[in-house]
Amino acid sequence: TVERLRKEYPHGARVELVRMNDPYSRLKPGDQGTVDFIDDSGTLFCIWDSGSRLGVVYGEDAVKKL
Repeated sequence: TVERLRKEYPHGARVELVRMNDPYSRLKPGDQGTVDFIDDSGTLFCIWDSGSRLGVVYGEDAVKKL
């Protein structure tokens, strides 16, 4: 699964947040960012245009590739 995610969302890919299951996050659906890396648990770390670097947790949150 992690290798598939790394191929689908390589470093530098642009993404848009679909949903985030984190009540404390300031990110909202529609926010855009650039993929930095995906760790060994499948969390996709982005550099969001808003300045955040919050990770997108596989299975909990969702992004789509632009």
